[in-house]
Amino acid sequence: MVRNVDYESRRRAVLTTTINKYIQDALPVASEDVAGDFDLSSATIRNIFSLLEEEGYLTHPYTSGGRVPTGKGYRYYVDLLISQLVLLDEQKQIVLKEFKREINRLEDILEQTSEIISELTNYTGIVSSCEWQDKFFYRGISRILEQPEFNDIEKTRLLIKVLEEKQNLVDIMNRDFDEKVKVYIGEELGYPEIENCSIIVSSYRVKNKTSGRLAVLGPMRMEYKQIIPTLEFISDGLTSLLEDI
Repeated sequence: MVRNVDYESRRRAVLTTTINKYIQDALPVASEDVAGDFDLSSATIRNIFSLLEEEGYLTHPYTSGGRVPTGKGYRYYVDLLISQLVLLDEQKQIVLKEFKREINRLEDILEQTSEIISELTNYTGIVSSCEWQDKFFYRGISRILEQPEFNDIEKTRLLIKVLEEKQNLVDIMNRDFDEKVKVYIGEELGYPEIENCSIIVSSYRVKNKTSGRLAVLGPMRMEYKQIIPTLEFISDGLTSLLEDI
């Protein structure tokens, strides 16, 4: 009996699994790491890897036979995920608990929110306000520097420079977008010094008008499945909080 195989769907499933493994382990993914998930031989997975590499979704470090996602690979992955993401109730309760703290000054609230973002995502949390075009609050720079992508001192220096100079990040966060959450991956950021990073951005509102932006800055290899719904929920929580003060 001939088995019909949807090769395109299988290729995309292998890509998604490979990206998940790379996000989790931060190590190039070998064919044998994936083969068991699909009941396929390592040779078959290597052939699929080669096709995905030709299409620009994967690449491989010169020191390893394993594959790592490219910016294009992450873009496919995020676009696939974006409609499927739901924040767990226990994570929602953590956000709500933090927002119940009695803080009335806008500046203190925004600073607290950057800390909440950083704590819940384990990356750098950033909050800007339309009232202060030249100022934003950020917490958790040490968390992003703990990621293996930033073992390179030059990459670390460039990242810190971008945070200190601020304007490039403000420009990225203030770009127009229609979605509730916008994800900029690698080269989409438009700044070579942080093209190994991703930024996830959302808005908060007061009186139905956009009042500022929230963002998570991390490596391209970040936990999009957790971070995107977390940031969306935080933006809703901050909007509700600001309506009451």
